[in-house]
Amino acid sequence: MGEGGILTIAHTPDADDAFMFYGIVAGAVEIRGFRGVRHVIEDIETLNRWLVEEGRDVDASAVSAHAYAYIVDRYFLLRTGASMGEGYGPVVVSKSESVRLEGSRIAVPGRYTTAGLILTIALRGRFTPVYARFDEIPAMVEDGRVDAGLLIHEEQIAYSRRGLTVVLDLWDWWARVTGGLPMPLGVDVFSRRLGRGAAEAFRDALRLSIEYAYQHFDEALDYAMRYSRVKDRELVARFIKMYVNERTMDMGDDGVEAHRTLYRLARESGVLKKAVELRRDDIV
Repeated sequence: MGEGGILTIAHTPDADDAFMFYGIVAGAVEIRGFRGVRHVIEDIETLNRWLVEEGRDVDASAVSAHAYAYIVDRYFLLRTGASMGEGYGPVVVSKSESVRLEGSRIAVPGRYTTAGLILTIALRGRFTPVYARFDEIPAMVEDGRVDAGLLIHEEQIAYSRRGLTVVLDLWDWWARVTGGLPMPLGVDVFSRRLGRGAAEAFRDALRLSIEYAYQHFDEALDYAMRYSRVKDRELVARFIKMYVNERTMDMGDDGVEAHRTLYRLARESGVLKKAVELRRDDIV
């Protein structure tokens, strides 16, 4: 059990995460076996580094699907809480349609982000990554500090307002290579230290929290808007509906297969130094 019966949940301030956890935050959903929760809110790459590089043991956390490859022995992968693209996903933008990506400087929102991993696989590593916070990347492209930028979160649907153009849609590449599997991006994980039963209790509560958020959509959107860097309510609502959906309730067997495919491609490309085999016991 978490310290003193309190479960520590780390997640991002991004609109989809904030929306997902609204039912728990509002006190409408309790987590079986725990008397309370403590929310820790940080950007996704900070959470990735905490778990991968610093070895922190957070009870439950949002992480990039890429980051999970390095912590599979310490954390369960939850079927609930995943952000997956279907028909859309992260995009690479530039000021010019004619920019050549191979050999260019591309702003990437973190070493452990899944978008960054997929871009590396797609371009066979033939570019120079410039790591930056995701919300700083559009301005870096605008002022010429980089040739192109990889956009995630709300920025991936707000770029046109800055006059930027898509030069690579990662969904198109992923769908072609995988035969149309959903694209893994973010996941929620749960510490194996607390046991499978506690992980199941958290998973079930998260499902109820998502249901509650959709049942109280305007209230949950108000809460998500407190954190969103984009202040256009209609755009944020659109982003939430893109990434909090039936896949988020349960990624499905093809969602699990999509993660296996991601890790296989990463291993074949040399990004992962050892194979990651997702076993049935790894998934809750």
